[in-house]
Amino acid sequence: MYGKFLNIAILATIFALPVTTNAQGGFLLGTETIADSDFPVAYYMVETVDGLYVPVGLRKPSGSGPFPIVVFASGNGGGGLNWVKNSSHNRGWTLDRFLGAGYAVVWMRYRAEVELGFNKNEQLIKGGRQGMQMFNRGPLEIDDEISIIEFLKTLPFVNPNQVVHVGMSHGGEMAMKITSQYHGLAAAVANEPASHEFLGLTPDETAFITEDTGMWNIEEMQMRDAEATRNRINLDLALERVSAITTPILVHGRHDDHLQGIFRLTYEVLTEAGKETAWKSYDHDAHGFIYVSRSEDGQYHPDPIQVEVVEDTIAWLDNQLKTK
Repeated sequence: MYGKFLNIAILATIFALPVTTNAQGGFLLGTETIADSDFPVAYYMVETVDGLYVPVGLRKPSGSGPFPIVVFASGNGGGGLNWVKNSSHNRGWTLDRFLGAGYAVVWMRYRAEVELGFNKNEQLIKGGRQGMQMFNRGPLEIDDEISIIEFLKTLPFVNPNQVVHVGMSHGGEMAMKITSQYHGLAAAVANEPASHEFLGLTPDETAFITEDTGMWNIEEMQMRDAEATRNRINLDLALERVSAITTPILVHGRHDDHLQGIFRLTYEVLTEAGKETAWKSYDHDAHGFIYVSRSEDGQYHPDPIQVEVVEDTIAWLDNQLKTK
């Protein structure tokens, strides 16, 4: 059982929202306290472009705002509300640092990644048939996040001009895909971005087709060197995609990651296209090091590199949002 749900009076005071009223595009489920934190989490269900619902866990600083807000993405999708609850309670150290710096924060879940779904039809086109919705492709996880962002902008304590994406691994690639199609983010952070599809990467000899699914297994691809990896991407396609980006993007690498070449090329393609971007690589032994999990003793024990990457990210975002 996660933290105790707060009563309606407390909820209304903290979040400045009448709980009986649905905000545009979503509704509030309730709130829970978080161990060792002064900031409770409010769970919302957000309507997607095709009328389904995805969960988010939102926390905000004290006061009425409006606050800048950071939407956090971690890897591939799926897991639903249980994932959001578990992450809110057990992967909250990073988010607490942002709360302390004056940002509202959101853990979100989105539908699972579709293999090469972005390549098959990049832009979602909305139409209709017989009075009902019709699309040129099925909605993807990036479309879910855009719905979440648009919902968050309707909340009275959110500054709609200061919505930020921070994504790790596949969540980092999502930063690239979203900003190439959507211009409603003030800034984005691509932490260890697994930008294989976005860059048009041809898998190397370590990749193979999984017999029972017919899908690629690319988990062990060795893409450490940026120059060698450059020969395997579709540079013209990558530059075309990046050309539409207007959002400043901070890219993080990790020195010894087998995909460091992909991380670095994500930054280099942005630079070659003349986009506003920055790069920093860190010496850490764990993929996803930006997110700190509770240890077996129930406490957080961030190491100096984890503290550094979070402090660097907050400082970069503070600078980006000064004029937004």
